[in-house]
Amino acid sequence: MSGARGPTRRAAIGGALGLIAAAASGRPAAALTLRHGLSAYGDLKYPVDFRHFDWVDPRAPKGGRLSTVPSSWALNQNPTTFNSLNGLILKGDAAVGSELIYDSLMVRALDEPDAVYGLVASAVEISDDGRTHVFHLRREARFHDGSPLDAEDVAFSLTTLKALGHPLIAEPLREMDSVEVLAPDRVAVHYTAAAGRTLPLAVAVLPILSKRHWTSRDFSASTLEPPLGSGAYRIGRFDPGRFIEYERVADWWAKDLPVAVGQANFDVIRYEMYRERTTAFEAFKAGQYLLREEATSSVWATQYDFPAAVDGRVKRIELEDLSPSGAQGWFLNTRREIFRDARVREAIGLAFDFEWSNKNLFFDSYRRTPSFFVNSDLEATGLPSPQELALLEPHRARLSPAVFETAWRPPVSDGSGRDRKLLKRASDLLAAAGWTRRGEQLVDAGGRPFAIEFLESDSGLDRVLGPFQKNLGALGITATTRLVDPSQYEKRLRDFDFDVVSRRYAFSPTLDEGLRQFWHSSSATRSGSNNLAGIADPAVDTLLETALGAATRAEMTVAARALDRVLRSGHWWVPCWYKASNWIAAWDVFGRPAVKPRYDRGILATWWVDRTRATALGKGL
Repeated sequence: MSGARGPTRRAAIGGALGLIAAAASGRPAAALTLRHGLSAYGDLKYPVDFRHFDWVDPRAPKGGRLSTVPSSWALNQNPTTFNSLNGLILKGDAAVGSELIYDSLMVRALDEPDAVYGLVASAVEISDDGRTHVFHLRREARFHDGSPLDAEDVAFSLTTLKALGHPLIAEPLREMDSVEVLAPDRVAVHYTAAAGRTLPLAVAVLPILSKRHWTSRDFSASTLEPPLGSGAYRIGRFDPGRFIEYERVADWWAKDLPVAVGQANFDVIRYEMYRERTTAFEAFKAGQYLLREEATSSVWATQYDFPAAVDGRVKRIELEDLSPSGAQGWFLNTRREIFRDARVREAIGLAFDFEWSNKNLFFDSYRRTPSFFVNSDLEATGLPSPQELALLEPHRARLSPAVFETAWRPPVSDGSGRDRKLLKRASDLLAAAGWTRRGEQLVDAGGRPFAIEFLESDSGLDRVLGPFQKNLGALGITATTRLVDPSQYEKRLRDFDFDVVSRRYAFSPTLDEGLRQFWHSSSATRSGSNNLAGIADPAVDTLLETALGAATRAEMTVAARALDRVLRSGHWWVPCWYKASNWIAAWDVFGRPAVKPRYDRGILATWWVDRTRATALGKGL
């Protein structure tokens, strides 16, 4: 298999470039090491002369169309509609897929935990102290209008994203000290001493903007004018709220680079948008789009009995998922006084009967999520190791005793849907927290009733919420659901204007700077952050910083497990469920490589249209 020829080649060069960078910045000169890739702990799978990634088919044909519905999105993207093509800011609802139009300095290898290899940058030099990275840019790099992509564009992009980008981009960049243009094809990025080892990786994969394009435009504004990009795709036809198409750039400047071979095979990637799940599924059955990731177990188990699925024109594919399965659950907003007490949060969790739901609603398709790092080596298990205890002991006085016991796991119910023992435990916790019964209603010391609202943007979880809310009612808690349109939903999340909200987040196998946006106290009040629960805990802050600053992967793993124990003991969420696979349904017109990337589905990047099968099905692709 290509790309597995031995250890990574590294070459040291003279100090001339280091002197140039130091002179420009006023820093002492330091030797730099030239590398073709980066990883947090220096472990690169692919050598300098690799020809392509192992998870592609270098002979994959180009052409055809992939039409699908959004199954993942990020930043300000909205899966059901859009009013902007700027997906890099907080304002507006951006189109899913808008990142496809941009190139970056480097790109991720999807079969390694965090490694990145050169795209716009052919190589990077790193100072001995790790605080300066000098990127060598390929002179052939071009934007879609033919203009050159150079160091000025890179510097403009990084400084603009730090100043005006979405908080999930801008906040991690706070430890990026400065960016210097050394030459048209060389740019230096300087970091503060507080920068974590994953920040340079995050910087390397940020989208590169055209300085010339944006100088005459307001980057912070929503816009339906297609931005100028340089990537494998450009924005094609679109109709806000209905669909958007991304057209392959046939003469893309990077198409023959090792990091691009065998990828970007579809001539058009089209996202269809539906506001209602049933409507979307019926459209798929009718062949109005050709691929979907199925997220509903009952649909997967019972509704693929339509003619095209029965006769094989539609295939069901289960793709193994070896990445961390993420944190899916109902997050409790502790900015609300009603959720400030951890005993109250734990009691709410006891009312959710996963075992009943899994059997009666999910066809036993799922496992209960016990950890924020489930399905990974970062998940805490059993008793704390001596190494974990060394990190936890300084915080013992402020931590729950449960942190030092066997790692917390959600209770297992009797599967009846109304486990009396668990509800009794919940009732006792609520009483200990100062809540009392007044008839059928739970009230606080001032006589105010315990009432909470679940915020949702579609009705997909109604069948799960109904029994959950019924059990809450048995505890004296009035629980209702507020259904809002997707735009309002995203706005209320950005402003933390909710009681309880369901969300799923997936994390990298290597903890990175972005995690501060989930758990660090600095993100608890920052609009647009992912700290939905409002966690502001000094122990969490310290352990998170320890994990991000770890010198080795083993040290990071220990710190992550300690952090996991503290987070789980806080009952910030009611954990839901996961499965270590992805359900894909597709009309039988696609080809795919023999090897799937370990940490990604690989569909957009590596699949292609099989013309023979498409013709046989009468699909003009």
